[in-house]
Amino acid sequence: MRSPKDFFAPLAVGAPEPVRQIPALPSRMIHFFDPSNEKMAAKAPDIAKKVDVLLGNLEDAVRADRKEAARNGLVEIAKANDFGQTQLWTRVNSLDSPWVLDDLTNLVTEIGDKLDVIMVPKVEGAQDVHYVDRLLAQLEARAGLTRPLLVHAILETASGVANVEEIAGASPRMQGISLGPADLAASRRMKTTRVGGGHPGYLVRTDPTGEDLNAGRTTYQQDLWHYTVARMVDACAANGILPYYGPFGDIRDVVACEDQFRNAFLLGCVGAWSLHPAQIDIAKKVFSPEPSEVAWARRVIAAMGDGTGAVMIDGKMQDDASFKQCQVVAELADALSARDPELAEAYDKATKEALAGE
Repeated sequence: MRSPKDFFAPLAVGAPEPVRQIPALPSRMIHFFDPSNEKMAAKAPDIAKKVDVLLGNLEDAVRADRKEAARNGLVEIAKANDFGQTQLWTRVNSLDSPWVLDDLTNLVTEIGDKLDVIMVPKVEGAQDVHYVDRLLAQLEARAGLTRPLLVHAILETASGVANVEEIAGASPRMQGISLGPADLAASRRMKTTRVGGGHPGYLVRTDPTGEDLNAGRTTYQQDLWHYTVARMVDACAANGILPYYGPFGDIRDVVACEDQFRNAFLLGCVGAWSLHPAQIDIAKKVFSPEPSEVAWARRVIAAMGDGTGAVMIDGKMQDDASFKQCQVVAELADALSARDPELAEAYDKATKEALAGE
């Protein structure tokens, strides 16, 4: 175990100094594309204008004989484009694959100045983060990078869930963690073939009201991922990093996708993956607070002053705990407003109306 005083020291001579606080940049949707697919690659610059994060995927969904093409395609796209405020991420191949070493070596040395975050799949413990941490420091030093690349872990094995707290705190590079429901389901031997979302067989049923055990008993579908998302959120919050919901595989079912994303948002996630352009607007809608919620939060903050004591607003008591809740919403709204002028206008209008109506 490293000494706490050495935690923020570079892991290689000449590597940039690790960050001490993860930047809370808007990342409502992490939009995946395959850089080996010429049609997708051609659309990447336009898609980048609509998303918070554009991610070049090198792992799943890229065939084994297309791995090198995907890697090279991402390098070409990064060199040819300036994505402005949109972050550029990549998901490299898993650490037990024959491709990951070339992924990291080539990407860091070729486009390390363009990349923001490297997503690492199937992280099972702190040891996986430590390996990537040291290797990235060596490559950053070789490439002469002046800022460190951040690491994002995907939670998609039973071991990863069991070790999620140590994963979240394994390195100053840790930017966040995403839920990977499909691989996690396989690792746990869960009996579902769905990629994210609920399952009609996972339910609770109301008690019987008479002798007929079948009459009038309503069922309610439950969330298969509630426990894991909640535990992941706690691990991330405790370590100052960001939690994300992962993929929702049924592209056609935009209603269930929105429901699943909203569950994650309410539990504390800051964003989700988008696998298709149809999911971009869903994520943008869900992971942006409603203008009325922002107006209420700002109204409470204004009334509370320094955040101590208690006040009554519209018959509801507000104290230091609700003040902190409102700060979370208001700070998120401020961050999103800096990127999205339309959202900023909607938030300001709702706030002015709420304050004027007092």
